[in-house]
Amino acid sequence: MAKKKILFINQEISPYVPDNSLSLMGKDLPQAMQELNHEIRTFMPKWGTINERRGQLHEVIRLSGMNLIINDTDHPLIIKVASIQSARVQVYFIDNDDYFGKRLMEKDEQGEDYPDNGERAIFFARGVLETVKKLRWVPDIIHCQGWMSAVVPLYVKTAYHDEPSFAKTKVVTSLFSKSLEKDLGTNFKKCLEFREAKAELLKGYNDNFDINELVKLAIDYSDGVVQADEVVNKKLLDYAKGRNIPVLGYHRDFADEYEKFYAQLFPEEEQTVEED
Repeated sequence: MAKKKILFINQEISPYVPDNSLSLMGKDLPQAMQELNHEIRTFMPKWGTINERRGQLHEVIRLSGMNLIINDTDHPLIIKVASIQSARVQVYFIDNDDYFGKRLMEKDEQGEDYPDNGERAIFFARGVLETVKKLRWVPDIIHCQGWMSAVVPLYVKTAYHDEPSFAKTKVVTSLFSKSLEKDLGTNFKKCLEFREAKAELLKGYNDNFDINELVKLAIDYSDGVVQADEVVNKKLLDYAKGRNIPVLGYHRDFADEYEKFYAQLFPEEEQTVEED
């Protein structure tokens, strides 16, 4: 496979949050692709549980300062960065006092899903895409891992489809077992609207967006889907298989399989190799 620029948009990355299949893949997959000589960028939310001093996070002033309007309210975008020394991977963090600040991850202190999780996912998605534009970095592939990145495929294929940074980008969504318990509310569709991401595009989805609707949305606008956990929601996996897009099954030793899967997204390159 020719060298690619791969943007990883992760919900969780170890060691900044506790180890689980999602956070470990958030660290291991970018590291593996970098070791295979691909150029990577990695993003995650700056969850309030992250110790900035211990993680050696610092703000990137030149990338911060933009305001994103979500639900008719301006929310300042703050970009921070740190490095995982053991993996030699740099991580960009999307931060905002209202959506992250001193709050926990998807659940509050009582173990309940935050009622604005949908808005937080929208802010995260747009924050990542706007920051990548500022970096003037053009990814060949965007790989989304975790529900927090689930609206990225929609935005890439609609609101940002004319942007030079994303015009030819392929989008991959990974399916994990970790999910939300409560839906994202009846206001989610309205909050999601941005540029060409119009409300009419969402008519086929339930008004109460739960995790299943959110993942279906991600699948519908992705160029490929990966089963990242050994056990995932079978209905969602079957839904992906019915979309006529490449689907990669679960692989414990994933690096080479993921690279081969990425190559499938560029059939014109395979054709060129065969002709040569």
